[in-house]
Amino acid sequence: MTPIELRKKGYQILVEHLGQVEAIRFLQQAGWGSGDYTQERKENLDKVTREEFWEDLKRIRNRKGN
Repeated sequence: MTPIELRKKGYQILVEHLGQVEAIRFLQQAGWGSGDYTQERKENLDKVTREEFWEDLKRIRNRKGN
């Protein structure tokens, strides 16, 4: 299913189960976020050293292994 088909089917299901008005209210509440994710991610990742990255990765893998 393509992203467009998925979105269309999702809207159809919302309208069928909630009605048009409530489906619109739900979508308004859900929101779409704000800000520039790409820029924020770059700024945050620029602060992390290669060594910190590898240490975090090791820590995560060790937690999953236990």
